Amino acid sequence: MLNYQRYRRNPVVDYPEREWPNKEIEKAPIWCSVDLRDGNQALIDPMVVQEKIEFFNYLIKLGFKEIEIGFPAASQIEFDFLRQLIDRKLIPDDVTVQVLTQCREELLDRTFEAIEGCKQAVVHIYNSTSTLQRDVVFGMDREQIINIAVEGTKMVKERAKNFPGKIILEYSPESFTGTELDFALDICTAVQEAWGPTKEEPMIINLPSTVEMNTPNVYADQIEWMNKHFKNRETIILSVHPHNDRGTGVASAELALLAGADRVEGTLFGNGERTGNVDILNIAYNMFSQGINPELNIEHVNESIEIYERCCKIPIHPRHPYAGKLVFTAFSGSHQDAINKGVKAMKERNSEIWQVPYLPIDPADIGREYEPIVRINSQSGKGGVAFVMDTYFGFKLPKGMHKEFANVIQKISEKQGEVSPDQIMESFREEYLNQKEPIHFRKLRVDDLSGETQSEFDTKVFVTYTNHGVEKSFEAIGNGPIDAVKRGLQEELSIDIKILDYEEHALQSGSNSQAAAYIHLLDVDTGHVTYGVGVSSNITRASVRAIFSAVNRLKLG
Repeated sequence: MLNYQRYRRNPVVDYPEREWPNKEIEKAPIWCSVDLRDGNQALIDPMVVQEKIEFFNYLIKLGFKEIEIGFPAASQIEFDFLRQLIDRKLIPDDVTVQVLTQCREELLDRTFEAIEGCKQAVVHIYNSTSTLQRDVVFGMDREQIINIAVEGTKMVKERAKNFPGKIILEYSPESFTGTELDFALDICTAVQEAWGPTKEEPMIINLPSTVEMNTPNVYADQIEWMNKHFKNRETIILSVHPHNDRGTGVASAELALLAGADRVEGTLFGNGERTGNVDILNIAYNMFSQGINPELNIEHVNESIEIYERCCKIPIHPRHPYAGKLVFTAFSGSHQDAINKGVKAMKERNSEIWQVPYLPIDPADIGREYEPIVRINSQSGKGGVAFVMDTYFGFKLPKGMHKEFANVIQKISEKQGEVSPDQIMESFREEYLNQKEPIHFRKLRVDDLSGETQSEFDTKVFVTYTNHGVEKSFEAIGNGPIDAVKRGLQEELSIDIKILDYEEHALQSGSNSQAAAYIHLLDVDTGHVTYGVGVSSNITRASVRAIFSAVNRLKLG
């Protein structure tokens, strides 16, 4: 039996005055990428310096203005990486690099050595504050933990005085989500007072969900409570750093923004320790889908995927939001049908607003293609197959034909799994266009009898065909070429057939366009019905081919 009794619920916040549920996200936050620090340290095979430089340059291309580049005091590789960025002048003037360090004198000295020559930098200090870590890791009381943070702040301040560039302090009470709110406020306030930020030169207070411990609404309550109880709030940039242990990192970040956060630290595609950091691209695309400018250049998600997978050596899951190979793909027949109708409705209405069922955004807006939207497998329905025939090959199948042809594809998919568009088209040719046995239409001549007879039959046809390879011909009259050919076949083959429906359309524009014709045919004797399809540059000839196709499918020849 699952031993759930070993675990205890984490406490929620008694905060009935919460206001965040009534708010909406209206603008993008300050984004800070921690791919090169938090993300990199979680890789099985961490990036080498050249990979880091490539990744750094790509983050700049995406539009990140704040990038945490590592823990230079703890690693020679990270120290060398930062020195290359500075010495090679790879940091744009409008980009601020961020370095992480613990509150120890020798680490701070090494950190400031690493950022020497940098025009502006965020020095990010932290110490663990949670009830559990104070007890089992440090064996310290509240006052001792506060003293670590304050002393670290003073050491940064002392070194910042002689630093020729601009230093911004960031403080994180690590494991904030497991810290009593009153203590979290006390330690942040103590750091704030020791640093002395102003409205013009604020500091960053970062409240991380180092380990997700509760539902996102609890995190939002914690953020809003802190937001409302800070002294001199205008001197603070309130940052959040959600992890994804419970699978709700994105929700936690979004609700934290509602609760007053100004800034989000995260990684591309959520790479990070355990289940990962919050996925910045996911949040940004969510904003984009709501008509909010995400303030990042995320039009080409495939480029982001390529660089991420190559540098991080981690594949993107096929169902990853926005980026996965299958997220703009519909296997369900009802979904495929709805997508088909939605795309058609937008075209017909000439709408500038994207509204398509099951597709929250236009895949083309982020560099994806329309072609893979619909894929056919054993779960697909008639709408999906019809959509492929229309979108890929221009055949607008009559509605009544959707199920008939979908049943053909269903049998194939049950044997092999997914069926490609080319396979669908090949099956269409075999089932309809190439149905030339036992009777094969060869030649047609049509004479107009209008004015020559008082009969309703004003069209005469001369048809040459083969039956089991033997050439034959007939002539017949009717109230149009299709009716005349039908009557002639009835006489020739001694069959009783009835045309239930007829549709036609051009397959492509231009003087050399082909026409497609669809005949819905009934075998009166048996009650069996089927469709036939014909294609020709001449619509009458296409119609005749469709009749022959249908007769062969009914096996009446």
